[in-house]
Amino acid sequence: MLLEVRGLAVHYGGIRAVKGIDLDIDAGELVCLIGANGAGKSSTLRAICGLVPAHAGTVSYAGADLGGLPVFERPRRGLVMVPEGRGIFPQLTVEENLAMGAFSRSDGKIASDLDRQFDLFPRLRERRGQTAGTLSGGEQQMLAIGRALMARPKLLLLDEPSMGLSPILVAKIFGIIREIASQGVTILLVEQNARMALETASRGYVMESGAVTLAAEARQLLADPRVREAYLGEGAA
Repeated sequence: MLLEVRGLAVHYGGIRAVKGIDLDIDAGELVCLIGANGAGKSSTLRAICGLVPAHAGTVSYAGADLGGLPVFERPRRGLVMVPEGRGIFPQLTVEENLAMGAFSRSDGKIASDLDRQFDLFPRLRERRGQTAGTLSGGEQQMLAIGRALMARPKLLLLDEPSMGLSPILVAKIFGIIREIASQGVTILLVEQNARMALETASRGYVMESGAVTLAAEARQLLADPRVREAYLGEGAA
């Protein structure tokens, strides 16, 4: 088991954003976490990364308890997140942003990995010297994913990668996600576009009001009348 979450709770003052959830992800899986806005999905990812403290519960990664491990140490162990809103450095160039993803590395493969990102994202190669803040939303999302891949993640956490993108770019981003997964990177995908997420993932969890209410193979969730009515815009069967 690459990631094991048990009884995870996240509170913001008196608000219980995440209410003691369990998650399991095996190495090589692409798993999605879907739910309405405010369900606790992003808070779950942020707690796994250590960006917000867990009120209760444990997060184990590659067999080690992450409790107390500093945030900056987690990418060094292969746990990397692409945050909601992308979080790029707008005043830096595309190439400088990508280089920031490798800040914790000292091996000799950074240059070849940079070329690999340009192969995966040809638009970024064309704009390698352009400041990131002048890119389109889709290009910024590509840059955020490419920067994360520069850290050589074993587990990639993606928080709302389709947010604010046109349908054409959403399809492009999800194609890239599938390509990354095919290369052996384990992915936990948080996404409000439930149909795209479930069509891409092998398994899925559904969150409602801070709790996991359903967990199954993605194809089963796609066929579940509760999911179809609540998240796919279809009437109950």
